[in-house]
Amino acid sequence: MTGIIDYDAGNVKSVEKALQFLGEDVAVTREPELLLAADRVVLPGVGAFGAAMERLDRYGLTEVIAQITDQGTPFLGICLGLQLLFDESEESPGVKGLGILPGKIVRFPEGEALKVPQIGWNDLRFPKEGCLLKGVPEGSYVYFVHSYYLQAADFADVAATTEYGVTVHAAVEHDNVFACQFHPEKSDRVGLQILKNFISFT
Repeated sequence: MTGIIDYDAGNVKSVEKALQFLGEDVAVTREPELLLAADRVVLPGVGAFGAAMERLDRYGLTEVIAQITDQGTPFLGICLGLQLLFDESEESPGVKGLGILPGKIVRFPEGEALKVPQIGWNDLRFPKEGCLLKGVPEGSYVYFVHSYYLQAADFADVAATTEYGVTVHAAVEHDNVFACQFHPEKSDRVGLQILKNFISFT
């Protein structure tokens, strides 16, 4: 069973439908017992970093997420869910992230040629071989919607990059922890392959 963390952050239904399309038994929940017992867990999300962390804290999910990742359960962050895994974000100064992986979230630089937020399809480059992007050709396009992007502290964690005025760390992979800045559930066959890779990870 795949647990999807419900913390009122939106974008849950499309993730749920994509996983069900792949044949997964899915539970959308904030119950600690269910999440800790799940075979794998997904943290989706759209919205603001600070508000999301406040909700995770209010629902008692911050510690639950730490327990899930510590016990080796495969864990996938999507969009805001990726950003929350790191230490901090320029979007919400003074708010601590989950700190599961080292790094920070920064805003895209303003410029004439750069529309912020980035909305649309961008291609991926793979600095390393990993599990999450297995079977996905380098140069494949995926769908992004974001104004802030990841600067991982350890480039060894970076599974994919893309270019949007700057180099964006678009996906990460560290042991049992995976995350995508883009939306695999909205990225057609490429996204489904990524989700399939995640639910196949043991």
